[in-house]
Amino acid sequence: MLTEKNAPTRAGVREWFGLGLLALPTVLLGLDVTVLYLVSPSMAAELDPTPGQVLWIMDAYGFFVAGFLITMGTLGDRIGRRRLLMIGVAAFAAVSVVAAFAPNAGLLILARALLGIAGATLMPSTLSLISNMFTDARQRAVAIGVWATMFALGMAAGPIVGGALVDRFWWGAAFLLAVPVALVVLAGARALLPEYAAPGEGRLDLISVTLSLAAILPVVYAVKSFATHGADVWTLLLLLVGAAAGVAFVRRQLRLTSPLLDVTLFADRAFSAALAVLLIGLVGVGGTMYLVTQFLQLVEGLSPAEAGLWMGPPALAMFAAAIGAPVVAARWRPGKVMAATQGLSLIGYALLVTADTGSAVSVVIGFAFVYFGLGAIAALGTDIVVGAAPATKSGSAAAMSETVQELGLAAGVALLGSLTTAVFRSQVGLPSQVAPDIAARAGASLDGAVAVSDRLPPGALQGAREAFTTGLNITSLTAGAAIVAVTLLCLLRLGHIRPIGETNS
Repeated sequence: MLTEKNAPTRAGVREWFGLGLLALPTVLLGLDVTVLYLVSPSMAAELDPTPGQVLWIMDAYGFFVAGFLITMGTLGDRIGRRRLLMIGVAAFAAVSVVAAFAPNAGLLILARALLGIAGATLMPSTLSLISNMFTDARQRAVAIGVWATMFALGMAAGPIVGGALVDRFWWGAAFLLAVPVALVVLAGARALLPEYAAPGEGRLDLISVTLSLAAILPVVYAVKSFATHGADVWTLLLLLVGAAAGVAFVRRQLRLTSPLLDVTLFADRAFSAALAVLLIGLVGVGGTMYLVTQFLQLVEGLSPAEAGLWMGPPALAMFAAAIGAPVVAARWRPGKVMAATQGLSLIGYALLVTADTGSAVSVVIGFAFVYFGLGAIAALGTDIVVGAAPATKSGSAAAMSETVQELGLAAGVALLGSLTTAVFRSQVGLPSQVAPDIAARAGASLDGAVAVSDRLPPGALQGAREAFTTGLNITSLTAGAAIVAVTLLCLLRLGHIRPIGETNS
């Protein structure tokens, strides 16, 4: 196994081809975050899940990725990052087949959770391998920019791919894409990816693993519970359990000679601020993307394939930002580059705040600005986080970066989706002559209103669409306010970082 080198060396042809191979599972991981956004109506029609089950199907994947990333990132440091990548990609493909043919909502939720655990092995493995393969600062920034682009491109392609496949085949076909990707990665990994492991890191501490799960998963479930049922005693209890486990976890890490997570990294203000930027930014993007795809399909009446194609321009905007931001940050300070792109994303949130039914073009342009901002913070924020850690801890640092991003995406769907649902229920008005069971379904969500539209009086469906759009407006205003805070955070806490490749004092 190769170990950390003292002096940075320029990456060669093998490393760049290796980056191309690592891009494949990275795209797949992003794809699985959003592939159900346009597939969900078809999936719901066949499996008939409850509203709570729909939310679990949507974000169980992201939540379980977030819960297991720290453990898997450190496991890769111990047993070898290439080895963990190969194990993870094989498991991901196998569980994807189960998800594709799930006969009911319960099994699909379980499969999505298992996909999250498998995905947690892939994400830090790909990113930490990149940090080891590209030790030159500028090359590493470009490589991480490509990595971030591939993940975000997978997110952007999810609705397009899902829409196309559900039109031609069935809702489960999108999951089968993992099989050929896994075969290619397994075939090429040994030839293109050197093995890396951290020497002398000791055995994996199982007590720390348990505490990390006890800290993250109850908080994740509390977010879900709050989003679905509102604040109650159960939600508060979960938060307290998670907080107590988190405190115990941190104390144990400070005592161990080979901790599961090097918590001293948080003393670096750039490391902590970059994680905060990624978390808050991804909450806004994750929730907004889910709502925009629903708007195009349920409000504008586009087919899944058509709605997916409308998401193409935002994907191009994100691609340009993720590739271009590291190049620009080689001349200007990364914090200022990130702040400028977040300022542009506020234009997008403003367009979404003022959107109305029949304004698909305005909504897509608005989301393109939002996605542009994502591309920059994903590339530069991730580079700041990984660059703050020594090479032997890159798996742990990569896991932290991905934990906050996955948690942000999933929390965005849960929190912003629930806010939109709450506004919808307060705004939708159904005539009294509608049967109680039909009114209950139509008044719960726009999905429900569309499903029973043939049993609603004239004009009721349009009223439901307007209520959903009002929810989108209010949610976008909330997300935009959070992005203002992100912009200030980039300027105040990351503005001291010098351009990429220059020595930071």
